[in-house]
Amino acid sequence: MKFSLFAHMERVDEQQKQQDLYDEFISLCKIADEGGMCTVWTGEHHGMDFTIAPNPFLNLIDLAHQTKNVRLGTGTVVAPYWHPIKLAGEAAMTDIITGGRLDLGIARGAYSFEYERMVPGMDAWGAGECLREMVPAIKGLWKGDHTQEGKHYNFPKTTSSPKPLTEDGPPIWVAARDINSHEFAISNGCNVQVTPLWQGLEEVEALISKYNEACEKHDKRTKIMILQHAFVSDNPTELDQAARKLHEFYCYFGAWFKNERPISQGLIQPLSQKEIDEHPFYKREAIRNDLMIGTPQQIIDRLKHYEDLGYDEFAYWSDSGMTRQEKETSLRRFIDEVMPAFN
Repeated sequence: MKFSLFAHMERVDEQQKQQDLYDEFISLCKIADEGGMCTVWTGEHHGMDFTIAPNPFLNLIDLAHQTKNVRLGTGTVVAPYWHPIKLAGEAAMTDIITGGRLDLGIARGAYSFEYERMVPGMDAWGAGECLREMVPAIKGLWKGDHTQEGKHYNFPKTTSSPKPLTEDGPPIWVAARDINSHEFAISNGCNVQVTPLWQGLEEVEALISKYNEACEKHDKRTKIMILQHAFVSDNPTELDQAARKLHEFYCYFGAWFKNERPISQGLIQPLSQKEIDEHPFYKREAIRNDLMIGTPQQIIDRLKHYEDLGYDEFAYWSDSGMTRQEKETSLRRFIDEVMPAFN
């Protein structure tokens, strides 16, 4: 099993300085690079300080000059916010600038808040259609002289300019949940990224089952990565604090997803402690048990099970609402005390 870092800038308090958050992001990525992680992933979001990431290519190009070995991945770009020609060209240029270190992750997107502002009238179904047209279009453009005739994208014979440094283009990863998304990814030769949210080990096992079913149907296997929050400590008080902060994180994620709460200056109206404590399905006890929160040995044991299930990569999700010191300390523990068990 390989290990990677997934990180955004996350801002939930107007007192937090965005420059400080970016410095924290760079620091975590350097720790991942120096510690032997395989990839750093960062995504795309707009107009929401909960995940500040307007263009992952900018961040990855900056990281290319501040890291040595780690691959640099978009986790993920959101298909309906791009035109295939623009995405193919910018990804190719990023691959050149980073010395062939790019991995291109693509998703349909998650937040109605963003759809309303970026592509008015778009919904999750339409975004999924964009994703299904985007992937073959990008591959065609990288090969060159590609003509697109689709529902969402139409253009005459066109070539990506520039072409990627990586032969045949950077690896493409598709964010998937339902069986149709897994089948689409496998049939197009793409890797798969899954994110279990709040249903524990049952969801972890269900997602890999869908992937395996798709691989069997198409008689080929790519790679599958699981993205999950993690925190490592031998101190019960620290673990309880991590569970509390991650519980809050998921409650805010749910509030953004529902898109019903007032938002001002990129910040959502704060949740009360009662709203957090009484969330209908994000429960602190479940967060503590279901996420990768525990001692080094507890995390090793769980990751060994993930490895036995067939997962190829575990992405350590650092966004949490915790302090920079807490994040850096936990990430170093993961690198020093967990990863060696898999060498």
